[in-house]
Amino acid sequence: MKYSKVMNFLIVVIVVVLGILGDCYAQLQDGYYTKSCPQAEAISRNVTWQFVGANPAMAAKLLRLHFHDCFVRGCEASVLLNSTANNTAEQAAFPNLSLGGFNIIDAIKTALENACPGIVSCADIVALAARDAVSYQFNYSLWEVQTGRKDGTVSLASEVLAELPSPAMNFTQLKASFANKTLGVKDLTVLSGGHTIGVAQCAIFGNRVFNFTGKGDSDPTLSPKYVAFLKTKCNGEFDLATTVPMDPGSGLAFDTHYYLMVKRSEGLFTSDAALITSPYAESVMDEMTTNGTFFYEFGNAMRKMGAIGVLTGNQGVIRKQCALNNS
Repeated sequence: MKYSKVMNFLIVVIVVVLGILGDCYAQLQDGYYTKSCPQAEAISRNVTWQFVGANPAMAAKLLRLHFHDCFVRGCEASVLLNSTANNTAEQAAFPNLSLGGFNIIDAIKTALENACPGIVSCADIVALAARDAVSYQFNYSLWEVQTGRKDGTVSLASEVLAELPSPAMNFTQLKASFANKTLGVKDLTVLSGGHTIGVAQCAIFGNRVFNFTGKGDSDPTLSPKYVAFLKTKCNGEFDLATTVPMDPGSGLAFDTHYYLMVKRSEGLFTSDAALITSPYAESVMDEMTTNGTFFYEFGNAMRKMGAIGVLTGNQGVIRKQCALNNS
C-alpha cells in the first residue's frame, strides 16, 4: 500500500514536470502558423521578394542577419533590438556595424501585424526572410523553415565578439566555435557556402593582402593573381569604405562557385582558406560541387542553425516592433 502511494506520487510528479517542459521547450514546427496566421509565410515571402527584386544585394544582407542573430543568444531576434540610454545592444558591436536588411524585417513585421496582430515573432521573420531572400532567384523556396520561435528581450554588444565566428579564425577555432552551437564540420563547410553572395569591406581581410606578417607582404596561401586583383580594388589595409564581392564573378548568384574559389586559393577570408586545411572539409566541398547536393545540404544546415538557442512555448515574447522591447 505504501509502495503504491509512493509510485502514484512519482507518476504525478513526472507528468507535471513533463507538462511544464513540454510547454516551455516546445519544438519548432513546419507550418506553425497554419491555423493562427495561415498567410504568414506568403506575406513574408512577398515582401522579401519585392525588396530583393529591387536590389538583389539584399539577399546576402538578410542571410547574414540571420547568421549573426543565431550565433549570439540563439535565434531570438536580439540582433534587431536598438541600443537604449541604459544598454548598448548587439547592433553596436563592430562585427554588426555593417549589417543590413533591418528595414525589410520591419516591413514584413508591419504587414504581418496588419494581417495577424501579435502572432508572428520577429525571430521567425528573420529566419523566413533569410530563406526567401536566397530563394528569390529560383522562384521557389529552397528549404522549409520551421517556425514557432519567440523573441528575446536582452541584447548586449559585449557578447558579440565572443560568440560570432571571426573571419580571421583558423580551422581549429572555427570547428570549436561551431561545435559550441551544436554544429559540426559539415555544417561549417556547407554554411560557409553562403559566402557565394555578398561583399566584404577591404579592412576585414586587408592584412592578408597588404601586411600579413607586418613586413608589407601578403598571405602566401592566397593566389598571387587574386592578391593582385584585390590590390586593384582596395585602398590599403585599413580601407573600410571599399567593398569587394566575396565570390568575384558570381557575387549575386547563389551557387557553388565559392567552393571553386576556395579550392584555387582564392578564399577571401582566413576562415575560407581554413577549409582546405581539413581533409574532411575539403571532401565536403568536393561533394557540394560534384554531386549537386549543395542546395539540399544548405537547407539542412540552415534548419539546424535556425534552431540554435530558440525560445519557444512560454519562453520569450512576441515583440510588437522588432527594434524595441514591448513597453
